[in-house]
Amino acid sequence: MTQVENGPPDRASGHDGRSHGAPGHDGRGGHRRRRRDEQLMVPDAEFTSYYGRPVIKEPAWGAPDVPGYLFLGGLAGASSVLAAGATVSGYGELARVAKVTALGAISLSAVALVRDLGRPERFANMLRVFKPSSPMSVGSWLLAAYGPVAGAAAVSEVTGILPAAGTAATIGAGLLGPGIATYTAALICDTAVPGWHAGYREMPYVFAGSAAGAAGGLGMLALGPADTRPARTLATLGAATELVAKRLLLRRLGDLAEPYESGRTGAMLRTAEALTAGGLAGTLLGRRSRLVSALSGASLVAASALTRFGIFEAGMATARDPKYTIVPQRQRLDRQSAAE
Repeated sequence: MTQVENGPPDRASGHDGRSHGAPGHDGRGGHRRRRRDEQLMVPDAEFTSYYGRPVIKEPAWGAPDVPGYLFLGGLAGASSVLAAGATVSGYGELARVAKVTALGAISLSAVALVRDLGRPERFANMLRVFKPSSPMSVGSWLLAAYGPVAGAAAVSEVTGILPAAGTAATIGAGLLGPGIATYTAALICDTAVPGWHAGYREMPYVFAGSAAGAAGGLGMLALGPADTRPARTLATLGAATELVAKRLLLRRLGDLAEPYESGRTGAMLRTAEALTAGGLAGTLLGRRSRLVSALSGASLVAASALTRFGIFEAGMATARDPKYTIVPQRQRLDRQSAAE
């Protein structure tokens, strides 16, 4: 849980934590309205926090466990959707690949989650209550329901035991798959981290598109073009959705988009976007080439992983730098004052 840190007064500079004579302030920490004919004589002071310390505490989530958990959970959920579609449409080999992928991905995702939590019983403790308003609570129950049915579907497919029950489990996992693929977007956006919270509208679409692209891409990587029509369809829809949603996300973030577009994280996300665009083009144009199909699939899987890691790192950067917390707040106050 994040919380605001209150720093001590800066006695050396005489600053006591209040605004004295700052434009738009009344000297008592309050906002006063500026008359329409009032001319601003001095520029707004550049924001600095006490001793440059963060205003909020960044989440105690470590890399690579948490971004790996975000990626693998999305891959698992979307693979179950693909497995259900492939089963219904008669693509047996693709359904097998997708079911095994879903089980492997959700198992590794659970390992990453437990590693980050520290002790397995902490996950069990989250199942003691069900709180619909909490993405973490809903996600915990989704995982608890999804894991067994995804496992049953894969085991039945590989062993041939209880095929009717395996089909039912496949459909059940497919129904739960979209929630598994996207609930982590709601989870990170429900925090006070500015770079995540401000993108709450677009983030689920970015995660859904990224997961669909990875699941479809893995199917294309594993099988030839003749056996992967549902995978190519899913990959096409996922990659296109991710590209559009990511553009809309950056536009909405405004100044908060800086960590997404600069430095090492910016390079990571640009690489992901290039791989997504290349994978989408290869999926559309290389339908008859085994090599092009496999390369396109690999590009989409790599792009999905880079996207999750990049979003994680960009959000943590906005938590560490106080300007990403305070400047947007001041901008909202200024807009509210102007509207009044």
